[in-house]
Order: sequence, then structure tokens, then C-alpha cells
Amino acid sequence: MIRSIVIATLFCFIFSTQIPRAHAEDRELLIGLIPEQNIFKQIERYKPLARYLSEKTGITVRLTILSRYGDIIDRFVQRGLDGAFFGDLTGALAIEKLYIEPVVRPVNLDGSTYSYGYIIVRNDSGIKTVADMRGKVLAFVDRATVTGYLFPLSYFRSHGVKNLNDFFSEFYFTGSHDSSVYAVLDGRADIGCVKNTIYNNLISRDPTIKTELRIIAKSPLMPESTLCLRKDLPEDIKKMIKEVLLTMDRNDEGRQILAKLQARRFIEASVEDFKPVYEMLKTVGEDIETYQYRVR
Repeated sequence: MIRSIVIATLFCFIFSTQIPRAHAEDRELLIGLIPEQNIFKQIERYKPLARYLSEKTGITVRLTILSRYGDIIDRFVQRGLDGAFFGDLTGALAIEKLYIEPVVRPVNLDGSTYSYGYIIVRNDSGIKTVADMRGKVLAFVDRATVTGYLFPLSYFRSHGVKNLNDFFSEFYFTGSHDSSVYAVLDGRADIGCVKNTIYNNLISRDPTIKTELRIIAKSPLMPESTLCLRKDLPEDIKKMIKEVLLTMDRNDEGRQILAKLQARRFIEASVEDFKPVYEMLKTVGEDIETYQYRVR
């Protein structure tokens, strides 16, 4: 009788210790990516990170591209996402409109933890001031970005441009930061807007870009791409994902993957990181609750 009880107890103990791992292996996390650059390049850039997270946590991590900035909030809900790497304004919008919380953000290769926006022109354009831009073509990125829309909008207004339609011959949205750079390079736009990390990445691959383009204005610091997760995910899963990301710079495999992301390591993120976004919204007379972030 005693022997039976002991065997039964041991069986229950062994079985119970295997449950969390079994649950982890059965679990799947769907993480969204914003279209900062060409969507095919973006997904390839993050694939090694997804594999690393899957291996270290036992949870299958899948990636999906949120193909348009303006659809990100709706797509997050429609696709049943568990989290996403959000940009400056999309992160603030997600915090306000979705049940999510910031988890980690990257430290860039130069040691910075924030990004900023550039307004760029061709070196041979003759454009040196905002006054020189009258009647020219302007390429924004998307209404749901600070570096690719709100900052340039604020900059132009502070330099006397009250109505974009009256001042520029045309303005349009390219949908990604690298597309805005190429629009200026190829002459499809006279002025472009771009996030500094994307601009620097393009230059690292093609140094001639630096000689062909000129930065005419620079924004205040903005939060870097931040991983946010649903608040209602199990606490042990959120803790595990966070721990793996915060410590991946301590091994060779992790450092190699971080290098592909143009990052040194990940650090903890918080809602406070997005304070500059709210301040930028105020400069253009907008409120996060009512801001129309979709491109019509």
C-alpha cells in the first residue's frame, strides 16, 4: 500500500514538473513588424530574432508584417497579435488604444537609445531653406509616424508654412522610410523625411547616398522601435520573453542576431519613453485620442 502511494506521488510530481514546458511548446506568439523599410527586408531582418526567441523559450514565435502604418492598430486586433515592434507614434497610439505594455527597446550601435527624424534634399537641388522649398515635391512617410510626418509638419509650420497644399506643388506618402530616401535620390521628390537609423543603415550599404543627399533639419529625440506585448498574456511568458531579450548580448549567437538588427543590446522600455511623442503632437495642435492617423 505504502509502495503504491509513493509511486503515485512520484508519478504526479514528475508529470507536474513537465507541464509548463509542454504548455510553452504548445504556445505560439504572433509578433507584428511595422514597415520601416521594404517589407521583405524587414521580415528577413527580424527572422533570426524570432528563431532565437523560439529556441530559448520553447514558444513558437511567428512574425507578420503590418504592411501600412495607418492600419497597424486595426490589424493588431484583426490578426489576434500578441505583440509588435512599434515605432514612435504607433507605439503611443497602441498604448492608448490597445491593451498592451512596452517591454524592451534596442540600444543602437552608436550607444544611443532614441532615434530622430531628418528632412533631406539632394545636394545639387539648390535647396538650403524652407523658402527654397516653395513649389517643390515633398515625400512624407506616413501620418502614423513622428519622424516621417509629425516632425516635418511641425518644422514647416514653425517656418511659416501654414498650408501644405498652397506651399508645395505636391506632397505624398511613400509608406516606408527607405522609400522616401529613394524618392529624393531618384528625383521623384525634392524633399524627403526619414528616420536616422534607417538613413544610416542605407548609407552603410551605399556610401554614395551621403554625398548625394544633405540633411536640412533634425527632430528632437524619439523612442526607438519598442517591443510591446498584450497585458493579458500570462505573466510567466512575458517575463520569459523579456529575460531572453535583455540577456541575449551575453552570448555569441545573441550578439550576432543583435548586429543584424543594428543594435548592441535590448534595455527595458516604459510608457515614459513615449513622452516626446505626446509633446510633438501638441506642437501641431493634435491629441493622441483624436488624431487621424490613417492616410486617406
